[in-house]
Parts: sequence; structure tokens; C-alpha cells
Amino acid sequence: MSKKIFKYIMLVSSLVTVLGLAFVIGILYHSFQGQLMDELKKEAVYISRGVESAGTDYLQSLGHDDSRITYVDKSGKVIYDNEADVETMENHGHRKEIREAELGGEGTDERMSSTLSEKTMYYALRLDNGNVLRVSSTQDSAIALLFQLIPPLIAVLILMLVLSGIFASRLSGKVVAPLNDLDLDHPEENDVYEEVEPLLSKIYRQNRQIRLQLEAARRQQKEFSIITENMQEGLLVIDRYTMVLSGNSSVGRLLKVKEVKTGESVYSLNRSEEFRTVVEQVLEGKHEDKILRLDGSDIQVIANPVTRENNIEGAVILLVDVTEKVEREQLRREFSANVSHELKTPLTSISGFAEIMQDGFVKEEDVKAFAGRIYKEAQRLIHLVGDVIRISRLDEGGLPYQWESVDLYSMTHDIFTTLHEAARKQDVHMYMEGGNTVLDTVPTIMEEVLYNVCDNAIKYNHRGGEIFVKLKDDGDVVSVTVRDTGIGIPKEDQERIFERFYRVDKSHSKEVGGTGLGLSIVKHGVKTLEGRLWLNSEPGQGTEIIMEFPKHHIEKNEAAE
Repeated sequence: MSKKIFKYIMLVSSLVTVLGLAFVIGILYHSFQGQLMDELKKEAVYISRGVESAGTDYLQSLGHDDSRITYVDKSGKVIYDNEADVETMENHGHRKEIREAELGGEGTDERMSSTLSEKTMYYALRLDNGNVLRVSSTQDSAIALLFQLIPPLIAVLILMLVLSGIFASRLSGKVVAPLNDLDLDHPEENDVYEEVEPLLSKIYRQNRQIRLQLEAARRQQKEFSIITENMQEGLLVIDRYTMVLSGNSSVGRLLKVKEVKTGESVYSLNRSEEFRTVVEQVLEGKHEDKILRLDGSDIQVIANPVTRENNIEGAVILLVDVTEKVEREQLRREFSANVSHELKTPLTSISGFAEIMQDGFVKEEDVKAFAGRIYKEAQRLIHLVGDVIRISRLDEGGLPYQWESVDLYSMTHDIFTTLHEAARKQDVHMYMEGGNTVLDTVPTIMEEVLYNVCDNAIKYNHRGGEIFVKLKDDGDVVSVTVRDTGIGIPKEDQERIFERFYRVDKSHSKEVGGTGLGLSIVKHGVKTLEGRLWLNSEPGQGTEIIMEFPKHHIEKNEAAE
């Protein structure tokens, strides 16, 4: 700003100086002209006295002078001229200065001389005899004087410009200094020129409006950040050039990257062909909804284009971890197939035995055996349907049961009583360690879990084997350990032992019965009761199942409050 003020002051000063000097030169020029005319008048008077006393002889005696002398008679004929041949000169009676002299005694004029081809000043004086004496001179003398004044005038001009520069610099600094010291954050507190106060008032109003808008924007941004950062889903916003504009922390977690950097291409987050295809399609204006397999996880990518005035400006990409959902769908398909298979086997047996009996191909003494086989397969079918119903209820989530305080020791003792006969047949001995252990649980589910673990330990034990159940209260956590001395589980099968219908030894499973859903019910039951489950096993040395449950149950709505 100070530079502009300096330039304007210098421009004005320069113009004033130049115009002033031009005005002075004009005044001097006119002054010189007046002075020259006075000199011509004096010269004319002086010469006229000589002419009146000596006639033209006096003029000839003067010789060549700086001034031109012309002597004209009453008729306008040139009698004498010191610079031209009078014989070739035209009549001067019509000249302005001659006519004025004839009428008024003297006359003046300025014009281009036809003889000398120069601008000339004329002074004419009428003599007593009626003739006119004219003295003239070119303006060269006045111009010459002006040229003599040019060097000092230039020096004056330079001096004025230097002084103007110094003045402009200091003045601009003084003018700008208060403006540079303005506190625009608090414009109402400034003490400055009155002319600036309307501007400061406007700045104050604008600052206030901007501050309110920024506060609202920050508030909205904070709310948006809180929402997005607490989302389990990943949220990405990209522009038309695939550059990331925004992304929450869940994006990095789902795509297995350390940091989501804005201003970088979204392709840097995942370079798979499937992900690239989704981005390309959505930036072409197409809605995309695909499930991508990324590093062992199933990620659902939902992408929608962002348009403005029918132009694609970018896209919003939502990432959802659907691994569990996909796994559940897979398990349900497998479950349906397994259930169909497991139901078909006993039904086929029942149907076959019944058909033989219906056709009368069974001897009377064998009817009881066939009926026993039918009863056995029917019981197997009943158990299978019961287990299917149980595990389906656990899969549904949202417990229709009431949480109660239960003594786990008493519940385990009752289960031992129920399984006593089965253990006796297998010659398996059961032992329990621990005292009264009270916790919040769903009794029906907890009973299902403990029963299936102990029943499984009996079925897959050696004759003369042992089962140890240990209860432990660790304050906030209650642990249940069930260890047997049975056949054990190979390492390669331990990860799958809790899958539905999975059996390690299928031949042995047929011998002991069972539906293949016992441990699956255990897994889902423990999860439903908010517990944790571990398995340790060595083939031929037995199996140990450890379960931990929170001692106190807190309802979700209470926790939210």
C-alpha cells in the first residue's frame, strides 16, 4: 500500500513541478516578448529622430544592425530596408502595423515574415512627415534566452523530484503506519483516521459473521468426526480424480493400512483389481455393492457417486466387515445340508423297518427287535431335532430367557446325577472340585453347556476313565474346567471340533450315538452367556475344556444409561 501512495504522491508532485515550470517558462516567454517589443519601440523612437533630421541618409549610415529597419512612405511604398531589396518588395500599406501607425501614430504585430520566413515582431511609428518607420526583430532572441534558462530549470526540476521523492516516502510511511498497526481481530478498538472508521465497522461485522460461521462449521465438523470415528464401518469420500478427501479410522482397520492420508489416491489403500473396478465404476456414475475378499476378511463395499448439476464430483464409499455374516451364511448352508443328511438317515431306517414289518416279511419272534430298532432311530431323530432347535435359538440372539443368580456347584451336581447311569455303563468315574459358586446366568443355557461338555467327556472316554470338573471363583470371573482321560483330539481337528456335525472319529461316533451338535451348542451357549472358551487336547491323553463367565450380568440398556 505504501508503494502505491508513494507512486501517487510522486506522480502528483512531478505533474505539479512540470506544469509549474511550464507556466514559469510561459511567463518568461511572454515577458521576453514584451521586453523585446519595448526595445523595438525605444529603437524606433531613437532612429525616427535621426530620420527626421537627416532623412534616409541617416538610415544608410546605420549599416546592418540586429534589428530590421524598414521605411515606408504615405502610399505604402518601401523607401528603405536594411535587409532586402526595396525594388523587389511589395507595397506595405496593407500591413497591420503600418495601418495602425498611420491611424494612431504607432502599431505592432507578430507574424511570419514573407521575406525572412521567420516569426517576427513588428513595431511601426508614424513620423511628422506622414511616413512610417518600422523596426522588427525575429523571436530568436527570446528563444535564445529561454534556452539559456534550460540548464538551471532542469536542475530545479531534478531537485524538486528528489525532494518530492523524499517527501512522498516519508508521507506515505506516516500515512500507512497507522493502517499497518490496525488490529483487524478487534477493529472496534482501533484509534485511527475517521475516514477509515466505516471500513473498520464493516470489518467488525464481517469478522463477527465469519466467526459465527466458523464456530458453526467447527461444531458440525466435530459432530461429524465423532459420528464417523465411532462407526464400525469405514467411510471414505473421494473426488473425481480418486483423491481421498476424508476417511475415518475404521477404513484403515478394515483395509489393513496404518494411516488414511487425505490428498492421496484411494488406490494406495488397496491395490486389488476388484477394489479398483469398484472405484472406476462409481466414478462413471454407477452404484456399486460388492463383497471383496481382503486379507482373509469379507468386506462389503457400497459405493455411491456424488453428482452436482449432472456432473460427477466424486464418490462416497462405505466399507462394512461382513465376515461373520458370510461365515454364518456359509454355516447355515452347511447346517441345512447336514441336517438334511442327518434326518434322512434315521428316517430311512425307520421307513425301511416299518415297510418290512408291513409286508409281513418279519418273523413274529423278530418283531420286538425290529420295533426296538425303529424306537432307537426315532429317539435318535428326536434328539437331533431337539439339538437343532436349541442351536437355532442360540443363533437367533436376543435372549428370551431371564438372567438369574445360580449356584454352579449345585447345577453341576445335578448334571452328575443325570449322567450317572451313562457313566456307569462306560465305567467312567466323575469327580468335582470346588465349593458353592454363585453367578448371574441363564439357567437353561448354562445347564445345556455343562451337560453337553460332561456328556461328550463320557462318550469319548476310555472304559475305566475319569472326568474332573473344577469350579473356581476369581472375583469378577467364574471359571469351569472339564478334563477327561479319553481319546483326545488331534491337532488338525481342534480348530473344527466346535463346528456343527463335525466328528473326529466317525466310527466311534456311531457307536456312542450323538448328533454331532453337542460341542457346537457349547460354543454358542458360552458366547450367548458372554463367556470365553478354550480347548487343550492330546491324542490318547484326554481333553481339557476351560470356560470363563462374568460373575455379574449387566443389562445393555443399563450399561448405556
